[in-house]
Amino acid sequence: MTTVLVTGAGGNVGREVVRACLAAGLEVRAADRSGGAVALDFTDRATWPAALAGVDQVFLLRPPPLGDMNATLNPFVDAAFAAGVKHLVFLSVSGAESKSWVPHRKVEDHLKQSKGSWTVLRPGFFAQNLGDAYRRDVRDDSRLYVPAGEGRVAFLDVADIGDVAAHVFRFPERFRGRAVRLAGPEAVTFTQLAERLSALLGRTIVYEAASVLGYVWHLWRRRRLPLMQVLVQTVLHVGLRSGEAQAVDDEQQALLGRPASPLSRYLERARQTWA
Repeated sequence: MTTVLVTGAGGNVGREVVRACLAAGLEVRAADRSGGAVALDFTDRATWPAALAGVDQVFLLRPPPLGDMNATLNPFVDAAFAAGVKHLVFLSVSGAESKSWVPHRKVEDHLKQSKGSWTVLRPGFFAQNLGDAYRRDVRDDSRLYVPAGEGRVAFLDVADIGDVAAHVFRFPERFRGRAVRLAGPEAVTFTQLAERLSALLGRTIVYEAASVLGYVWHLWRRRRLPLMQVLVQTVLHVGLRSGEAQAVDDEQQALLGRPASPLSRYLERARQTWA
């Protein structure tokens, strides 16, 4: 039986990868910095051997606070292949191929230079951001506050990422050296999103288009996020203004044999998140 090491298994994406792999009949080793089946800390190489021992494939996810890939994820990639890992799936970001400054790009480049078998997943914006990154703004301030202008976003349910990852792990030979783009089935503006949340919650949610400096201040001073996470999150949202995340699903329907999950399904499921 194939054993898959899932890093970041305690997070939104990691949990869905674990779920989908188990449903596909794969054996899962759930790893997280805080524990799980095995403790794994990318900044502590002493935790790597136990996590990688006997593993056939790896789902690699970059923790948002980590910025130096040459000291963390890239050496872990080398350690994984040296330990006998046959295939590695890396969760990158949409547009990483044209953004040399994002940490994910450094991992992608390192994978291309390696001799191991790998697949890159490039998802767009997660629907789950609404229940995570945007949660306090919606719940406490009844607003969406991002520097996205009137850009449209094809929000992706992370459950689809889990299903695609499990599919790749089942048929790794089909996806060796490939980058797979993932997105939701419809593109909406944040104004339209605020209208949907208002109807769902029975109270007015407004979209306030933040300035770049205003958003940086909001994330760093009010939300106390690490500086690297602030910078990445800000630039990705600014990119929405030029339509970087408006392209809808064009690959996972063919992979999964079904359309991408609609945004409305996530909103209804997560209704209590913003109560």
